Amino acid sequence: MHRAEDCVDIVQVDKLNSLNVKKGSGNNMVDVRACNKPVERLWFRGVRSSKFRHVYGLPAKREGCYENIKITKNAHDGHYCAVNPKFVAVVTEVAGGGTFLVLPLHNTGRLDFNSSRVTGHRGPVLDIKWNPFNDNIIASCSDDCTVKLWYIPDGGLATHLTDWLIDLHGHKRRVGYIEWHPSAENILISAGFDHLMIVWDVGHGQAVNVIDCHPDVIYSLSFNRDGSLVTTTCKDKKLRVIEPRRGIVLSEGICHAGTKACKAVFLGNTGRILTTGFSRHSDRQYAVWSQSDLSEPLVMESIDSSSGVLFPYYDHDTRIVYLAGKGDGNIRYYEVVDQAPWLHYLNQFLSGSPQRGLGFIPKRGCDVSQCEIFRFYKLHATKGMCEPISMIVPRKSDQFQDDLYPDTAAPSPALTAQEWISGKNCNPILMSMKTGVMVRTHKPKVYQPSENMSLPTAHVNNSKKFAFLSQETVPDYRPVDVSTTIDVQPVTEKSQKTSSNQSTKFLQIQQMWASQQTNILSSECNKGSSFSNEREELQEDSPKTEYQLQRAYSRQCEELKLLRRQLTNRERRILELEEQVIKLQQQLKEAKRQHK
Repeated sequence: MHRAEDCVDIVQVDKLNSLNVKKGSGNNMVDVRACNKPVERLWFRGVRSSKFRHVYGLPAKREGCYENIKITKNAHDGHYCAVNPKFVAVVTEVAGGGTFLVLPLHNTGRLDFNSSRVTGHRGPVLDIKWNPFNDNIIASCSDDCTVKLWYIPDGGLATHLTDWLIDLHGHKRRVGYIEWHPSAENILISAGFDHLMIVWDVGHGQAVNVIDCHPDVIYSLSFNRDGSLVTTTCKDKKLRVIEPRRGIVLSEGICHAGTKACKAVFLGNTGRILTTGFSRHSDRQYAVWSQSDLSEPLVMESIDSSSGVLFPYYDHDTRIVYLAGKGDGNIRYYEVVDQAPWLHYLNQFLSGSPQRGLGFIPKRGCDVSQCEIFRFYKLHATKGMCEPISMIVPRKSDQFQDDLYPDTAAPSPALTAQEWISGKNCNPILMSMKTGVMVRTHKPKVYQPSENMSLPTAHVNNSKKFAFLSQETVPDYRPVDVSTTIDVQPVTEKSQKTSSNQSTKFLQIQQMWASQQTNILSSECNKGSSFSNEREELQEDSPKTEYQLQRAYSRQCEELKLLRRQLTNRERRILELEEQVIKLQQQLKEAKRQHK
């Protein structure tokens, strides 16, 4: 396209007129050909075609929400909610220690005030994440510098859960963020306020690598599609791409100029990273980066001037990014493309109530019949409610939509922990959603006791007591030297009877224990196999490591607390019954007086 064809010539300008115009003596005419903009700066301003252009958010009805939840008021930048096709977990507010609530997904409505919780942490819980390959295992990190794994039975919690599966110690300060590996089994990474990142092999309960490359607090972490790289944002305003097995920083660069927290997420296997943060003037903005070159962003756009931290949520199947701010009532969503401008704004879900946190369910938990492509679980900031919000593509057909639901990540690991540690990478195993069934995992709880166990000390002490009681006492008939005793009481007939009765009773008890002991020994000689089985059971139940001793100690503390509560309740009940008896006696006296 030539510039001469874009404009209509108004006047022919010759050299004389141009000279006159320069001198100011001629008629000032404007050549419209000089007003053309360069062709490369012209962007397409029409309507862009996209199958996700009309995506809208549909909040659940009142009976489909979870009400009466004491949502935590911690100021930490966390989601405080984790969801899978079986359970919903929400971090709750508590006076001391840290708890979170775990509910079956179908258990909606108003909850009981005394619902069972996970109460094993000694400090506030800061982050929770479900295992992507086992729907009954959840990991949590806390202010008590630990990361714990919990097993949730299929029906939910019947009582408060205090017994953890694994307790990971390695951080010196509170642990702020955790993330599961997307394709390798039992690999978990944690980031603490001690500026350390630790890669854990939770199957063996040990650290694979400790990454010490951050000079300040870590704000976020995210795996790429195959789990070979991790991106992090830090308080030093730098974005980093790290190889987690070796702890090497592959690339880094200045992220956002603002002082508030930045968040980052890998855009699947595209080789790009999306970050959200603040500008120098505290405007919220997003940026897209190439993972190989973080010196300059591919694009950086301002969003608004709100003060809440923006959290990015990326759906690899539909290639849509959702941006939701803490304290906002809306959720914006963008479509990711492979060329400039890299992100296209689609729409936003508007709501009048602000959110304290957001959780989302994996794609295998979405409702295919309703064309649901994403589902948030919104924690309301002003009322104790968790509200599901479905992102729906409007379609008239009731058939399965192949273009909306490509094969998604299955709940099966592509690698073992040892394979990933040795250097192998693999994308997640994919599954089809055409069946329309919500896929859940059903894996049993596995416990493998260690060897070289010894009997508990209580059992040894009891056996010694029984052996002492089984020995028959030999009476001593030697005369007592009265002169050597001091303050000897006079012997009376009553004292003689009492002493003789006591001695005979003691001998009877000893004989009884001796007979029982001989019977036990004879039965053990006849049934040696049963004794060995009982010993094996005792060995399995007895604590043998420091971790199991801690568990036994905490269990005994909980039992003592329960017994104290029962005692106080019984004492209170006794007082109430005594008061009732006194009232009844007074009523009887009054009735007798009136009768007389």
